[in-house]
Amino acid sequence: METTHPPIASAGERGLSPARRTVLIVVGVIAAVIVLIFGIKYFSYSLTHETTDDAQIDADQVDVTSKISERVDRLLVDTNQQVKRGQLLIQLDDRDERERVLQAQANRDAMLAQARAAEANVTLIRDTQNAQNQENAGAIDQAQAQVQSASANAESAQQQIAVAQAGVTAANAQLAAAKDALPGAHQNLLKTQADLNRMQSLARTGDVSQSQVDAARAEYEAAVSTYAQAQANVVAASAQFSSAQEKLTAQRYSTSGTQATIGQQEGTLTTAQGHLAESSSPSRVSAQQAQADAAGAQIATAVAQLKTAQDQLSYTQIRSPIDGYIGAKNVEAGKTVAAGESLMTVVPAKQIYVTSNFKETQLGKMHAGQQVDIGVDAYKGVKFTGHVQTISPASQNRFSLVPAQNATGNFVKVTQRVPVRIIFDNPDPAYPLRPGMSVETSVKVK
Repeated sequence: METTHPPIASAGERGLSPARRTVLIVVGVIAAVIVLIFGIKYFSYSLTHETTDDAQIDADQVDVTSKISERVDRLLVDTNQQVKRGQLLIQLDDRDERERVLQAQANRDAMLAQARAAEANVTLIRDTQNAQNQENAGAIDQAQAQVQSASANAESAQQQIAVAQAGVTAANAQLAAAKDALPGAHQNLLKTQADLNRMQSLARTGDVSQSQVDAARAEYEAAVSTYAQAQANVVAASAQFSSAQEKLTAQRYSTSGTQATIGQQEGTLTTAQGHLAESSSPSRVSAQQAQADAAGAQIATAVAQLKTAQDQLSYTQIRSPIDGYIGAKNVEAGKTVAAGESLMTVVPAKQIYVTSNFKETQLGKMHAGQQVDIGVDAYKGVKFTGHVQTISPASQNRFSLVPAQNATGNFVKVTQRVPVRIIFDNPDPAYPLRPGMSVETSVKVK
């Protein structure tokens, strides 16, 4: 039969007093409660937040470059110096640029003077053309009046020719009548002469009386007178006929001259009309206006050249594009810089943000606007708050020079990280934030 012995107490149990044991139990319970409280709090926080320490402070730093190739005359800032937007950082040598501005200004002024002269010429030509048009229109009116007057004179001359022709006809009729009367008068003369001779013979024989002889003599003298008058009438009618013919010939010459005058006046009218057509031609003003327009276009070119020269001059002063601090500086006074060359970097004093690279498995419930707790390694115990601004449209791998090609089927699956931009809500100026600082972020997703 086995004999049972009571358990042998350890040295520690043998040395603990009941009071000490009570203290240890209380301490253990308190520690367990504390661990339980913080554990529950941590567990609850982890259930509502997505946390990563793959994060750092970022800023959109600006590279200061030169727009022209020129020598650096003065360097007005130094590394780590705070600068304001628009502050002069670098002064380039501007002597050549100032000369170009002066040349461009002189060229512009010359073009302006040319354009003003061209516009003045347009006005002068237009006024001259208007005056010439009025003068030529008056000449046309005068020539038309002269043509009408010459036509009226020609018509009157034609009528006078008819009158002269009628006079010739009448004179010819009178001449014919006078010539017709001459033979009768001559016959009457011969008859009265024969009667007178017979009466004288009879008077000598006493057959007729002296009174009969006297009567025969009187008839004879009357016949002589009548015959002489008939001869005179023929001469007068001939002279009148010759005069009428001369008048007709002169009138015909005069009418021919009047007709020639009509042609001359019509030529004058045609010339005046040609002068009016020439003076009223729009091409004269159009040609001068084209020159004025060309001068105006040259002004625009000269103004553009002046603006370019002024811009080139302004480029000799390189100013800060933002408020911030001078970072890396790659230039010194006396160096000749090239267009587009990076001279220094300006790190912004504001617009600081956090780039957190969350695992793709943490993004399911994450979206813009969610609250973020931020811890900065440089400031232990200081908590910053912010909110999610944007989530990158692709993982970091997609922005690498050689993105992974998983379509081959021969790859190892790796959880990707997606950049999330977080904005500070109210950064404390007492704790300056610098790009590159490591931070830990926790996004409240529930």
